[in-house]
Amino acid sequence: MKAPLTLDVNGMRHELEVSGETTLLDALREELGLTGTKKNCLEAECGVCTVLLDGKAVNSCILLAHQCEGRNITTVEGLARPGSLSPLQQAFIQHGAVQCGFCIPGMLVTAQSYLDELDGRAPDRDEVREAIAGTLCRCTGYSKIVDAIEAEALRLNAARWEAC
Repeated sequence: MKAPLTLDVNGMRHELEVSGETTLLDALREELGLTGTKKNCLEAECGVCTVLLDGKAVNSCILLAHQCEGRNITTVEGLARPGSLSPLQQAFIQHGAVQCGFCIPGMLVTAQSYLDELDGRAPDRDEVREAIAGTLCRCTGYSKIVDAIEAEALRLNAARWEAC
């Protein structure tokens, strides 16, 4: 049996009808066509389905869509304005952090949540590695991903100092 659901995704309100068993992942991919959020393990083990829920990184494969009503959801598609890349996405490209690309949407969303929590504090490499530990990448040794996140943290800190 389907029930009405309102989801606020990437700054837009969507009216849906989904069953009580529909995960947020399936609602995003199948109902809204937001396929940047990947489907893989369905057990919150790999992190490729990560989205921001009220600004915090969560695995969308284990959340029911109805649990997310009235909350702000950001997918990888919502990290930047249409037709452009976010500074974090640009950093990933600049540092060669993208290989096959399957983990990258979840990695970007996880990294964005981490950067938002830093609040001007400079991270160290071990802290960055710990922050992204829940998103698995089979292609890299994570070094270039960590480089990209560190570079974006430094850019954000420099921008904060310039604004003062």
